[in-house]
Amino acid sequence: MNTFKNISLKSFNTFGVEARAAELIEIFSLDDLKQILPRLVFEKYMFLGGGSNVLFIKDFDGLVIVNRMKGLCADPISENDIHVTALSGENWHDFVLWTLDRGFYGLENMSLIPGTVGAAPMQNIGAYGVEFKDYCLTVDAIELATGEIKSFDHATCQFGYRESVFKRVLKDKYFIYQIHLKLSRNSPIQASYGNIQDVLKLKGISNPSHLDISNAVIEIRSSKLPNPLDLGNAGSFFKNPVLEREKAEILLTAFPTAPNFSDGDMIKIPAGWLIEQCGFKGYREGNVGSHKDQALVIVNYGGASGQEIYTYSEKIISEVAKKFNLVLEREVNMIGF
Repeated sequence: MNTFKNISLKSFNTFGVEARAAELIEIFSLDDLKQILPRLVFEKYMFLGGGSNVLFIKDFDGLVIVNRMKGLCADPISENDIHVTALSGENWHDFVLWTLDRGFYGLENMSLIPGTVGAAPMQNIGAYGVEFKDYCLTVDAIELATGEIKSFDHATCQFGYRESVFKRVLKDKYFIYQIHLKLSRNSPIQASYGNIQDVLKLKGISNPSHLDISNAVIEIRSSKLPNPLDLGNAGSFFKNPVLEREKAEILLTAFPTAPNFSDGDMIKIPAGWLIEQCGFKGYREGNVGSHKDQALVIVNYGGASGQEIYTYSEKIISEVAKKFNLVLEREVNMIGF
């Protein structure tokens, strides 16, 4: 366990905004966590993983707990199926590559998603037609009030679009310790979503492997999403609106060229397209702007404050609401709002 007082959080968030924490503790084990649990009863605190889904609007006058818990293992379920366990402090993309190296398939479409393993069930992360919930068996979490480990099965996690029980009813009540997934050596290839087929075609790949899918996704994401080390950002800033069919049909009648995807009984409209239609793609105001290749990504060109980025996001929400009668929801968590 490492402890720091009055520390800058600039290197702990991918937006690279300057904010300070009264205290920061890095935890590497359950014992580390249990040592500080009594403090959480009466102190202001927050947990932080990779810092890829947060925006610090101001200094945090409390305790920041950074998750550094690492560990991966795999056990056979059957000839083809594998039970994979990952501790929550692992980097998600590194974990995906670890599974691919061992021939455990299913997660390749979620390659290069930023953040830690612990954020995956909380956000129910997803990309290119695949979501975390598709492979989740259980999630082990620590009840902060008691220090007890509780296992949440798939149903209890209440997964939704970028949602889970950990973001709603159980928010701030549990710390996700580890995840359990069911992967397979013969998981079907999923290449129909987004631009994956276009990339494969350009490479002359007609019968792709799971690794080919991962590489294609990495190429697509790298071409659209700036590296936070070069340009501060938190990836997709807004959720894609998911509309009831009746409301979606009204929008599509007014804007027939709008891209859309069926999601059960609902219709998903890409937020990036909505934002781009409002003229924000490549638009910049001072140190803040929308990325030139992906309007869904808000970027810090250097020196922007969290408040500046928040104000810019408010402008996007306002303009999209005016044009499309839709209220965008932020995917990034606001800290200090």
